[in-house]
Amino acid sequence: MIRPAHPDDVPTIHRLVRDLAEYEREPDAMVASEADFKEALFGTHPAVFAHLAVHTEGEGHQTVAGFALWFRNFSTWTGRHGVYLEDLYVRPELRGHGYGRALLTELAAICVEQGYTRLEWSVLDWNTPSIEFYRTLGARPMDGWTVYRLDGANLAALGHR
Repeated sequence: MIRPAHPDDVPTIHRLVRDLAEYEREPDAMVASEADFKEALFGTHPAVFAHLAVHTEGEGHQTVAGFALWFRNFSTWTGRHGVYLEDLYVRPELRGHGYGRALLTELAAICVEQGYTRLEWSVLDWNTPSIEFYRTLGARPMDGWTVYRLDGANLAALGHR
């Protein structure tokens, strides 16, 4: 089952993002707090959205298997919004059950329903299992593009007025 996140899911989302940071070999880079997620997802002007994949075990016990955290972007070439998938993560012990595909299917359905023209995300070059999975869905790498980031002291220096 895929469902939109609710405010009481914030601790779970926070924990899953920590797990993702460890998987991506950057545990110290994850500095966001639960309060940060609560504000971004459910504050006065939410600009980030999340969906959860819920796994049901015997006797109806439910646990969150994974999540997708996303926001709207915009293409000047199509003149329409799209979805940028910031994070997709499924707990290792629940991989192979179709939760990743179900989360991406939900985001694709949102794109179709809203008239959005793109569903995009980044993947680490070394993450071969994810790359192979994405290709089975028909996703293609955007060769010729390199992601740039400005943060920390360099961002502060450039943004200082």
